[in-house]
Amino acid sequence: MRLSRESEYGLEGLKVLARRREGEVLLLQEIAAAGDLPERFLAKIFQKLSRHGVALSHRGAVRGYSLARPAAAISLREILEAIEGQGLFDRCVFWPARCSPGSPCSLHHRWATFRPKLQRVLETTTLGELATDSSGRQRRR
Repeated sequence: MRLSRESEYGLEGLKVLARRREGEVLLLQEIAAAGDLPERFLAKIFQKLSRHGVALSHRGAVRGYSLARPAAAISLREILEAIEGQGLFDRCVFWPARCSPGSPCSLHHRWATFRPKLQRVLETTTLGELATDSSGRQRRR
C-alpha cells in the first residue's frame, strides 16, 4: 500500500472542512487556501470524495463542498479507498509493480500478516481525530 499525493491533499482538504461548523459549505478556493493546497488538483480529488459519499458537492446559490457526515463518522480507510481505489490493501508496499499473489515478492507473506492490523487502525481512526490532532507537525511539499 503506497499512498499518493492525492491522498495527502485530500486529507488536508477534508481536515479544513472538519474544523468548521458541521454542514458548513466552503468554496473549493477557500479549502485550497486554508490548507495551502493546489486548487485544480484538489478539485479532482473532491470529485472522487463526492462520488464516494465522503463529501457533498453543493450547486446553486450556496456552492462548494461540505462533509457528507460528521467528521467523527468518517474513517480514514473510507477516505483513502475513495481516493486510491478499492484495491488499496491488496497492493504490495514494497514492490507494487512487481509483486502479486501469483508472483509474490520475498516480503509478500510478511505484509499479509501486517495488513489486517493496518486496516483496523485505518478503520478506527476518524477524520475528526485527525482534524483535532494537536501534534503541530507541518506537512511537507
